Amino acid sequence: MPQPRTAHVRRETRESRVEVILNLDGSGRADIASGIGFLDHMLDSLARHARFDLAVKAEGDLHVDQHHTTEDIGITLGQALNEALAERRAIRRFGDATVPLDEALSQVAIDLGGRPWASIDLPFRGSSIGGLSTEMIPHLLQSFALDGRFALHVRLLAGDNDHHRAEATFKALARALDDATRPDPRLGNEVPSTKGVI
Repeated sequence: MPQPRTAHVRRETRESRVEVILNLDGSGRADIASGIGFLDHMLDSLARHARFDLAVKAEGDLHVDQHHTTEDIGITLGQALNEALAERRAIRRFGDATVPLDEALSQVAIDLGGRPWASIDLPFRGSSIGGLSTEMIPHLLQSFALDGRFALHVRLLAGDNDHHRAEATFKALARALDDATRPDPRLGNEVPSTKGVI
């Protein structure tokens, strides 16, 4: 029987406390409470469309600003993904998706090959969406990729509405993750790398 691909990670600093529970082989259930409504909405969308079961509980110094809480959620989520993937055996490794949301169109490509990288071209028109600072969205994605040990490329191809720009991006990330984390039975128990290790 395959090992469960799950993780339970806690991160506590003087600025925030974050707990993430992740099951890569879930059904899309999400239980998100970050204290930042729009961020909850984006993480719920990520879980739903990646078909991950995801719980995120965060308490942070929101009286200062959202930076520490959002960044630490990205870090902890990345650590959970890295732990759940373990040696990354028998996964498809690569994933990409181009997802529309009305007038917005976002493209995301990822490589779970163990080398962290983030190239994010995701401009916004306004300074916030539903209380979430828009500058924190690329920063969250970057933190997720670096601590998740994967290469992430994000390109906004079209879009006028900031809500749609962000949501199309998280949905594209979800679909790319669903594809890349999916077991490939043709690989048996092999690591998908010419190096033999990731």
